[in-house]
Amino acid sequence: MRYNPALMDELNLLLHFNLDTTQQGIKVHHDADPDLIAAAARLHEKGLITLPDGGYLTELGRETAEHAQSLLGLLKTPEPA
Repeated sequence: MRYNPALMDELNLLLHFNLDTTQQGIKVHHDADPDLIAAAARLHEKGLITLPDGGYLTELGRETAEHAQSLLGLLKTPEPA
């Protein structure tokens, strides 16, 4: 399986969550990009976020977001010194 645009949208949405607190969620507004709205709905269906339009990370969602953010950090091109 490869990363497809839908999975990339889900990963990008997970990057918006602040992992320093469990008291802060996100809201995907009805006029947001349709791909972002669909990504939020899929993450909710997978049990990673509490609401179809965002909300908070579930326990599994937090673990997944941690991995997504770590992966981004590992793959990100280092900035020149």
